[in-house]
Amino acid sequence: MLDGPDVSTALRGGVRTRFQAWEFVRWYADAWMDRPLRPEDGCTTEELADAEDDLGFELPAALSEGYALFGRRDDLTRQQDPLVRPAGLYVDDASDGILVFRRENQDCASWGIPLARIGQGDPPVVVESHQGWIPFLDRMSLAWVELVLSESLFGTDSRYDACELPDASMPNLHARYARVDLPDLPMWASEDDSPVRWYAAPGRLVRRDGLQDQSWVHARGHTFSDLETIREELPGPWVG
Repeated sequence: MLDGPDVSTALRGGVRTRFQAWEFVRWYADAWMDRPLRPEDGCTTEELADAEDDLGFELPAALSEGYALFGRRDDLTRQQDPLVRPAGLYVDDASDGILVFRRENQDCASWGIPLARIGQGDPPVVVESHQGWIPFLDRMSLAWVELVLSESLFGTDSRYDACELPDASMPNLHARYARVDLPDLPMWASEDDSPVRWYAAPGRLVRRDGLQDQSWVHARGHTFSDLETIREELPGPWVG
């Protein structure tokens, strides 16, 4: 019987409030990343106040609370498509203004909050794609959970691997892994890579990008042995 932290169990029932998002991140940092959140992991009140002064408006509660809790934890927020630091928050003039808080590592895409919704406590998030700005998630608190999962997934160590998984392996994915209770997500790079869906089992985390045959699957094990188990359970041309 495999053992280890199970993201599908931790997120069972979904994330209905931003406070549930913070509880999940606390659990994930401790149980999955083996490093509990500490006070110094969050951005300071002064950093956030300076950012608001520069922008000329208050940050939504769901955005500022996330920064204050773990905005300095690079292992959770800055591995692939990094979270913008408070001093780097800016407004994109497109679509009547978008507050950008995250950027793709080669500046091919951005994530942000429409200024028209900036006064909401937990506003929706949009992502920049080849189609322009499109809906990403309906709450910033959900976007934090996705950001933490995706950024930690791509950690630069031996517990990550990727594969263009053939359809023949999909029955194993659905039989051995539970679908994580998060909404379908658009992939900014291509419609063929959408939707993005998450799957998990004890000690194992998998992200599938798209529904095509040979769709990309990104995997991370809690331990190297867990990653080896993923490779065995989902046979395919793994990169690592």
